[in-house]
Amino acid sequence: MYEGLAGDTHFYALLAAEAIGRAGAKMREPNGPSVPPSAEALAALGAKPEVRRTVKLAELELRADSQREWVYVVRGLSDDALLVAAEYARQQGLYDRAINTADRTASRHDFALRYLMPYREHFATAAREQDVDEALLLGLARQESRFNPGIVSSAGAVGLMQLMPPTAKWVAKQLGRNDYDPTRIGDIALNTQFGAYYFKYWLERLDRMPALAAAAYNAGPGRAQAWRNGAPFEGAIWVETIPFNETRDYVKKVLANSVYYARELGQPYVPLSARLGTVPPRGAATTLAASGR
Repeated sequence: MYEGLAGDTHFYALLAAEAIGRAGAKMREPNGPSVPPSAEALAALGAKPEVRRTVKLAELELRADSQREWVYVVRGLSDDALLVAAEYARQQGLYDRAINTADRTASRHDFALRYLMPYREHFATAAREQDVDEALLLGLARQESRFNPGIVSSAGAVGLMQLMPPTAKWVAKQLGRNDYDPTRIGDIALNTQFGAYYFKYWLERLDRMPALAAAAYNAGPGRAQAWRNGAPFEGAIWVETIPFNETRDYVKKVLANSVYYARELGQPYVPLSARLGTVPPRGAATTLAASGR
């Protein structure tokens, strides 16, 4: 069963590879395409009317229309063609389209495209200032916004780290930012700094367990605490007890993202199972070092 799962790239594939001792080696193997897309292939794709429409709609900030157009661009493409499309989207600054397209490949993967790191300087600065793992911050942003700084959710969350306006106002107060202006909530440097602070705030108050902090970031700290009732749980089992489908999927993806981003950042391999740790009941003392740092 583990062998069958370990060849894939998702949350359970990583756990399966670790269970049979293959994860560290797997993560060190080159996994990008042997030949990057040629300039001719990229130009040919960019000349297609549907691709030009995608780019123009994005320029006009008609994000939903641009995304719908892109669905037809990539439908039915081979792995090689998907990687050409993903690289083209990256070059156009359409990072969400680049990531989603690279995610669609079946056997030929480019993890540098799947796990893009745009605005890297801002994430590095926020991670350093808040003393939080950069791979985790990138994993959060990938799941929250696919690195689209202009995105606003239906609930009103803004920017790369999808901050709610009241949350941003609270963080500004905690940081003593008297210069904070709500109109700047989508500013990349501010958004990453505030998102890093908010994540770190709950990481510290939730036993430095990334799975709990990610759950708090998505569903609120009160819920994350309430989901800690009962005996200690292995992290992967605890995740399955999260009653919200969205949050359960979110935590899995953020933690798996962090493993791949750690690889892209050149960090030593820390197993996903170690990042998950063992989740203790609420109020129980823990000495686990499960921050993934």
